[in-house]
Amino acid sequence: MVQSDIMEEIQISKFKATCLAVLHRVRKTRNPVLVTRFGEPIAQVLPPPPSPEGEWLGAMKKHGEIRADLVAPVADPSEWEALR
Repeated sequence: MVQSDIMEEIQISKFKATCLAVLHRVRKTRNPVLVTRFGEPIAQVLPPPPSPEGEWLGAMKKHGEIRADLVAPVADPSEWEALR
């Protein structure tokens, strides 16, 4: 994919109406978009940085460890003030 030398500009009102489509396009094309208000830049939408494995979402997959019961109470119910 070749990045353009000229960054796409979009008015904030149009960005608001088409936000999800613009974000998808930035992710797919890797080309940033400049959001303007009355012709003045107010934000720049950039693609996410590439991870070493190529995809940043899920990059930490298989790096975590469950060490205890995730749904059990941290303290014994007899210690709960609300149950006294």
